[in-house]
Amino acid sequence: ERSLWKGFLAGAIGGLIGAAAKAAGEALYPPRTQGEISPPAVLLNRMASQPLSEEEEEVSVRAIHWGFGALVGGVYGALAEYQPVVTGRLGADFGLALCGMTHVSALPMMGLTESPENQTVREHASELITHAVYGLTTEVVRRLVRKAV
Repeated sequence: ERSLWKGFLAGAIGGLIGAAAKAAGEALYPPRTQGEISPPAVLLNRMASQPLSEEEEEVSVRAIHWGFGALVGGVYGALAEYQPVVTGRLGADFGLALCGMTHVSALPMMGLTESPENQTVREHASELITHAVYGLTTEVVRRLVRKAV
């Protein structure tokens, strides 16, 4: 039986674990070189009334990473309850679509990253690979959790 809330919960748990998998992938193949600022850090520094300490910035960036991963995973899980087509290629389609909506579109439009044509091949490749990993992990975990709840 379909359940919006169970789907959201399963997706949010999947999204958290997917965010961990994405972070692990980025540790192995970072999208940016040493010294380049991440999009969440750029956003935080724009919004802050005063410069953030290194520790405040690190904690805030992690909160954005984990919170966004869980929230987007939850929405995905809720949507998967009613539109299973979104789970295509075991969640890889979801991860790649998310990459397109964020790193190719929204983040450059907000001035948080370079426009796609000015991004490095490394950034494109890392973001595509790690978003696919996020999507795959989110879907595998979502399915397991959803069967359990």
